[in-house]
Amino acid sequence: MASEKSAEVMRLLLGKGLPEELCRTIAYKYMNTDYTAGRMCGYLSRMPAHISPEEVVDEMLAILSDRDRFVAKHRSMQAQAKISDFYQNGREEET
Repeated sequence: MASEKSAEVMRLLLGKGLPEELCRTIAYKYMNTDYTAGRMCGYLSRMPAHISPEEVVDEMLAILSDRDRFVAKHRSMQAQAKISDFYQNGREEET
């Protein structure tokens, strides 16, 4: 089931005059979390009435890239915490 934020992305994209299939793909396939959809809504709200599909796809890719960096950073931090615990306590932390 699509989130309300994804539906808002869809509405904003259609309002910019973009093709429906592209709007649906962006909103429901790629901007399908509250974080990514919220970022896209913010971007679309600041943009003029008509923007090119290329600009929207470029922003979508930037949002996804930021999200991927965030996830990788937190995975690395979790791994580092486990290594530190192992060195300090000589055992793996219970999960």
